[in-house]
Amino acid sequence: MSDKLSAIVGNNIKKYRKNLNISQEELAEKAGLHRTYIGGIERGERNITLNSLQVIATALNVAPVELIVGENNV
Repeated sequence: MSDKLSAIVGNNIKKYRKNLNISQEELAEKAGLHRTYIGGIERGERNITLNSLQVIATALNVAPVELIVGENNV
């Protein structure tokens, strides 16, 4: 389950980032995180903390729940 959730969160972050037409580096800078951490999250390789989820959501101008909900649950 956690692997699936990590993939959903990563895909959602990537989708919203691309909608804003910003790079991983730009998102990382806005969120105060490292670019490689953002890349790992987007690939579903990193176990994101709730604090990181919040700062990334803020940087993307979306509610944190938008990054958690899968396409089938919308």
